[in-house]
Amino acid sequence: MSFYKIIEKYKGFDFDSAFSSADERKDNLFWLLSKKAEPHFEELAQVAHETSLKNFGKAILLYTPMYLSNYCINKCAYCGFNITNNIKRKKLSLDEVEKEAKFISATGLRHILILTGDSRGESPVSYIKDCVRILKKYFSSISIEIYSLEKSEYKELIDAGVDGLTIYQEVYDEDVYDRVHIAGPKKDYKFRLDAVERACQSGIRTVNIGALLGLTDWRKEAFFTALHAKYIQDKYPDVEVSISIPRMRPHVGEFKQIEVVTDENLVQIVLAIRNFLPRVGITLSTRENSDLRDNMLPLGITKMSAGSTTAVGGHTIPEEESLQFNISDDRDVEEIRAMLRSKGYQPVFKDWVGEI
Repeated sequence: MSFYKIIEKYKGFDFDSAFSSADERKDNLFWLLSKKAEPHFEELAQVAHETSLKNFGKAILLYTPMYLSNYCINKCAYCGFNITNNIKRKKLSLDEVEKEAKFISATGLRHILILTGDSRGESPVSYIKDCVRILKKYFSSISIEIYSLEKSEYKELIDAGVDGLTIYQEVYDEDVYDRVHIAGPKKDYKFRLDAVERACQSGIRTVNIGALLGLTDWRKEAFFTALHAKYIQDKYPDVEVSISIPRMRPHVGEFKQIEVVTDENLVQIVLAIRNFLPRVGITLSTRENSDLRDNMLPLGITKMSAGSTTAVGGHTIPEEESLQFNISDDRDVEEIRAMLRSKGYQPVFKDWVGEI
């Protein structure tokens, strides 16, 4: 059964009733995401903490994003790279890619996430492969967060040295998805949804999924995100699965978030994910402020970004006019490392050695 068919099964489903009538069990996803679970946060946090220690220890993997290009042909209402937004468009030359790589590598990081806008014309798979060949000299793990690819294209990039995929469905509610993806190739809901499986079938080592919180009912979106992660874990047991919990951030354009997602809501999502999926990784990025990120560590976080920028070449070419969105935590790699150590955690700069 495809995950799309699982989503279809819940069309017309009465989530409010399911949340309100769910049995109080630590593995009941409906109850974990319901209002009834809110008085139990302290107990759930303790269980989540113990579960994380059992499965991950006190190791936190560190990585940073590297934007290769912000050219995009999509008209996504919520994104700063929206083709209609008046931002400075840029694509890194291969020399600039190497300059960025040297700078980031000097911080000690060996895991990197490369990103592009959705433009096969400006950022074709061949260009991304050329960038990967350069990055392999500096990083042991290279993940991509780019437009959805065909299975053969994922295989090309994996053969070139890519071992991880980050891809957000953005919103699992298909009707909302259609409204916020106004035009462009990303408007194809099913092609986006199935991208994770195409990568898994092509031999990807790790996948990181998520919904952009703020586009619709966060409880339903968290439910489908967790269900999607479980589906991947069960179907592709050799793939390492992680979940990100990105919230809407200020960006160029007029779009405002549809649903408010509070800090408490975010905590509940993390507690629900960790208690429902003990072995899934949980990523907390610099979209969140430093205090919140520090305090959420014991709840089940396993990956954090550090020294982040959402500008193309932003590590070595400061450029405020090409941001995808504004970050909240601007601490550099050394500051994040010091924070983790002060809290008794081990900052992990490298936990994978790919083929040379």
